[in-house]
Amino acid sequence: MLALHWQVNVIEPEGFFGGMLGEPVARSGVVPRATRFHAAAADAGATLVFTRFTIPDGEGGLVRNTGFMRAVGEAQEAFRPDAPGSALIAGMADQPDHVVDNQKLSGLAGNDLAAWLRARDVDSVLITGVATNLTVEQTARHATDLGFHVQVISDCTTAADQPTHDASLANLELTTAGCITAAEALHQLSPRTP
Repeated sequence: MLALHWQVNVIEPEGFFGGMLGEPVARSGVVPRATRFHAAAADAGATLVFTRFTIPDGEGGLVRNTGFMRAVGEAQEAFRPDAPGSALIAGMADQPDHVVDNQKLSGLAGNDLAAWLRARDVDSVLITGVATNLTVEQTARHATDLGFHVQVISDCTTAADQPTHDASLANLELTTAGCITAAEALHQLSPRTP
């Protein structure tokens, strides 16, 4: 399970992206749904890997080649690994088995996460996170290109608005193993009895 950018800067109104994402995230109900899903998936034996967008001193692997990356680069103090905005949101802070930081939209770029997963014989990933059209789509496509079987948990993702979310999910239906609901994913994770 890859849980992407469930951090204060992305989810909470006081975070860096609060003006863009805080209200849509709250309205969507995605946080309590994803929190419950993560807990149930862990109970079913899934390993929970959370990614955080952070910027260490010296900018790490940040490349300011887009408006998005220039904006976070200008506000990099808010994205330091120990900054309050980089913390995982309270309801999920105790959920990760592993946390990976990077300076890219894809949770698999600029770090050793793909190798970490392969070393544990992981070949399939379920993805949750915010925003659907940014880190979720970028990571899902990247993981697919790396050979992972990727399914996005459609009711455990959201974007700044519903049309953008829906368009991103439609793209992901074509470019990954597809989108499924949390209930469908938990059914897949459930042990089968003969």
